[in-house]
Order: sequence, then C-alpha cells, then structure tokens
Amino acid sequence: MRPRENFFEEQQTVRFQHCDPAGIVFYPRYYEMLNLTVERFFEAQLGHSFNRLQSELQVTVPTVRMETDFFEASYLEDRLQFQMKLNRIGRSSLSFGISCWCNGEERLRTIITLVCISLSKKKATPWPDVIRSQIEDILNAPEADTQIKRPDGQMAKEL
Repeated sequence: MRPRENFFEEQQTVRFQHCDPAGIVFYPRYYEMLNLTVERFFEAQLGHSFNRLQSELQVTVPTVRMETDFFEASYLEDRLQFQMKLNRIGRSSLSFGISCWCNGEERLRTIITLVCISLSKKKATPWPDVIRSQIEDILNAPEADTQIKRPDGQMAKEL
C-alpha cells in the first residue's frame, strides 16, 4: 500500500520501564521510543522490518546523527503521539523529523539521519531500489497538514 502523504504517526504509552523513580521519562528512553517509531515506519510504510532488511536485503540502518530539543516532561501512563515526516534521501542516508506530543503539548522534537550499511562490507551503501523507490514516493507525496520543525525552528523540509 502506497502512502498518500509524507506523514507517519505512532502512539506509545509511557511505561514504568521508561521512567525514573519520580515517574518521569528518563530522557534516554525517549530514544528507544523514537527508534521504535522508526522501526514501525519501516514495517508499515515500506513493508520491511529491520529483520527483513538484514535477512533479505543484507543491509542495516543505524542512526548516525540525532539532534533533539526536549520541551516538557512526560510521565508514567502518558499516551505519546510520535509524528514523523521524511526530509530527504541521499545516496545512502535518510533524514526525517519526529515530533512527540501529549494532550496538545509538544514534548520533544528531533531530526534523525540514518545511513544504509552493507552487512557484508560494513560500510555505507546505496539504498536498495525497493526501499529508495518507496521513500521517493513518500517524499513526492502531498504535504501533510502537520508541520514538524527542526530544533532550530526551521521547517524540517528545509534540511
């Protein structure tokens, strides 16, 4: 199924495992939630789980850069909405923005860059055609109503 717009949304509930003793999300746990959002995007929008990328396409997609602003704390049992938009695809990189919301309040905003790595060569490799074509379709899709800004306040699309 082809996406109709450049937008992906994922809901996650803050669990005890994410929190410090005060019941506030310990910031490194946000990175686990962000990674889960990326994994689910690959599964839902591209039809390739991280396992399938490795086993069938012989590539992996580690994060090589992440720039994050934290605005408000999140608490045990908060229901967080992670909203993702792709910014650009390079030869072997992919950049996108994710904004996390709860009850109309933005909790964090991040820009992430992944790189496609060949498992056999252990270095950057061009995106497999099946993944590249789907990402390009998303990037060429109509703009979503939601605007995700970079941590410096510029629009994510301007990256």
